[in-house]
Amino acid sequence: MDTLQQESDSKQPTLYSGDSVRNETPDLEKQSTSHSAETQATATELYPVTDLSRGIVGWDGQDDPENPQNFPEGKKWTLLALISAMTLISPLASSMFSPAISYMAREFLVTDRTLLSFSVSIYLLGYTFGPLLLAPLSEVYGRRIVLSGANWFFVVWQIGCALAPNIETLIICRLFAGIGGSGCLTLGAGVIADMFPPAKRGMATSLWAMGPLIGPVAGPIAGGFLGQEVGWRWTFWVLLIAGGAFSLGVEIFNKETYATVLIRWKTKKLAKETGRTDLRSAYDIDQEPTSVSEVLTQSMKRPLLLLIKSPIVYLLCLYMSFLYGLLYLFFTTIPSVFTETYGFSVGLSGLAYLGIGLGFFGGLAIMAFTNDRMVMAATTKNGGKFEPEMRLPAMIIYAFILPISFFWYGWTAEKHVHWIVPIIGMFPFGVGMMGVFMPIQTYIIDCYPKYAASANATLTATRSLVGALLPLAGPAMFEDMGLGWGNSLLGFLALAFIPIPILFIKYGKVIRLKYPIDLDAKKI
Repeated sequence: MDTLQQESDSKQPTLYSGDSVRNETPDLEKQSTSHSAETQATATELYPVTDLSRGIVGWDGQDDPENPQNFPEGKKWTLLALISAMTLISPLASSMFSPAISYMAREFLVTDRTLLSFSVSIYLLGYTFGPLLLAPLSEVYGRRIVLSGANWFFVVWQIGCALAPNIETLIICRLFAGIGGSGCLTLGAGVIADMFPPAKRGMATSLWAMGPLIGPVAGPIAGGFLGQEVGWRWTFWVLLIAGGAFSLGVEIFNKETYATVLIRWKTKKLAKETGRTDLRSAYDIDQEPTSVSEVLTQSMKRPLLLLIKSPIVYLLCLYMSFLYGLLYLFFTTIPSVFTETYGFSVGLSGLAYLGIGLGFFGGLAIMAFTNDRMVMAATTKNGGKFEPEMRLPAMIIYAFILPISFFWYGWTAEKHVHWIVPIIGMFPFGVGMMGVFMPIQTYIIDCYPKYAASANATLTATRSLVGALLPLAGPAMFEDMGLGWGNSLLGFLALAFIPIPILFIKYGKVIRLKYPIDLDAKKI
């Protein structure tokens, strides 16, 4: 499995040797683990090294400790754990305020249910705009500075939310907090691609992806008790304290991981030390010199380019957005069902989210310990040839599991069955959501490792837009159709989308190879 573990971005430049300069794209389908000589040759091509005689600056050999792929395992997992912790706090903020919304409505004298729902979902609109800016910036200036700036931006706006004198101010502050909070969700994919080979990306993605799914579930549990005991404003003070603590940890321990930026810094340092003006980064050797504004403009276009020109990214965005919308539609009914139908207090109603939460943990555990092993087994069967589509087969099973919850939860709540039954009914949705969400995230990283942040930004922006707007229709839909038929409609829609993962398993490789995108081109 050496080749699989050393695979990196297929668009990265190669080692320069002899009298000619080669810039070939390694074909993952032609890589073999049969001979150590071939493995070493592949590694040589994937990690460009310094050749000062030709003015080329790269790594100091394939084992250069400054290369993030060669960081000690402890350092890699520590960095990822810090980012993952912040990735939990940020989505926590999306729903933590929800159970306490009635207290805010009473204080601000707001009765419009749509406006109240919007004060919660506006946070996800920040997730829509933030990634489209932060991901390209990280590919120009590096992950570390952009992530730190986004984290502190998120923290500062919690103060505005906590001190808001009216609902309009609260909505604006939550929008900006969402923009800052999108940093860890967006850049985590890039950091994983920077540091981890494909053989370990499944486990790494499992740790990082807990936040976007578990955060919205844990939020109402904590927010319900906080709102009831100490007031709705304390939900934001708690987010300020927790977000500030983890942001400080990221600030202290985080390191730059984006290879292109690291070699660019190294090139400038060597040029200053040697007085040479001909030195070029090995990652930029095949590109014409451009100004910072041109590079930034080019980078800003990448997420949109991926969405428009890549059928793979478009269909995955469509499927993930649909499932994310279902998740937040689910959330719109839980507080009212368990307070009005089952007589729970506001605090206790948050505990109803444990059904989905335990499902998430169950699905996460299964995916963390099986996804990488499945890929390695499939690679071995394929003669040592790794293909990103090897991440996807398990999606079909989870896609069938996910809709069960809508029928189970919807009709048991409609018929006032004992409260434990609808809570248990949410469990399959959590398992299914994680089983679909995880392979999609890892698949995107494997397909576009160099621009994983931009690819993930496209996923994050589209699903967050749907997650912010679709739940606004939830109260009216369930009021007209009832819990039983309203949730059944969602279940039938989830069943209708099952062909999408089947399509990717069967035709994903063909589509990926038929519609390549040159994300390095000067004019995109």
